[in-house]
Amino acid sequence: MHAQKRMLSLPSRNNMPIARRHLGTTKAQDVTIEAKNKETAQDAVNRRSFLKELLRPAATLAVVGGAGALALRAKPEDYVWQIDPEKCTQCGRCATSCVLSPSAVKCVHAYALCWYCDLCGGYHQSYTQAPDTAAEHQLCPTAAINRTFMENPFYKYDIDEDKCIGCGLCVKGCAAFGNGSLFMQVRHDRCVNCNDCAIARDCPSDAFVRVPVSQPYIIKEHGKEA
Repeated sequence: MHAQKRMLSLPSRNNMPIARRHLGTTKAQDVTIEAKNKETAQDAVNRRSFLKELLRPAATLAVVGGAGALALRAKPEDYVWQIDPEKCTQCGRCATSCVLSPSAVKCVHAYALCWYCDLCGGYHQSYTQAPDTAAEHQLCPTAAINRTFMENPFYKYDIDEDKCIGCGLCVKGCAAFGNGSLFMQVRHDRCVNCNDCAIARDCPSDAFVRVPVSQPYIIKEHGKEA
């Protein structure tokens, strides 16, 4: 028994980890390599966090950009329609039930929640294997999402609201395969704030709610990882 313990404490070359035998490294060198790998991984996390913090103000400005025009034509006690992201099921009726064409409902991107995926569930078709910008691989029927390379392997996705029809396909895809950083909101620089909103009447999940004009948007703050 003692001899066996001594043999285990001094492994032969054949008992060494395969990676070490092929690389010809010592245990001390392995520790150094492992530390460098951890440092590289941490650098990637830090870069990702930096990208999120860099884009966080842009996300807020993008969502509330239309609030200024709304405030000019509304009274302090007024209420407006908005979508609760936690109730929305992306049924597609925002695109078809709105009295406006295209709909006043648009996809909004919470950049702080985004994973900046190379293969994005909100941008690419679910069957796509190649993460590129080919039209046949894009999920959006109107090409309303712009994909921009940031830093390998991170990409930024921006919504072109002039092209967005409010169908919710990207939101559904992002929720299914990503962190759920895309969500639907009524854009108040477009909405005419009908007393009897046609979309609210048709919404199957009662996701349309009335909110104070002073807080016209319901910002999504938590993704699936929360």
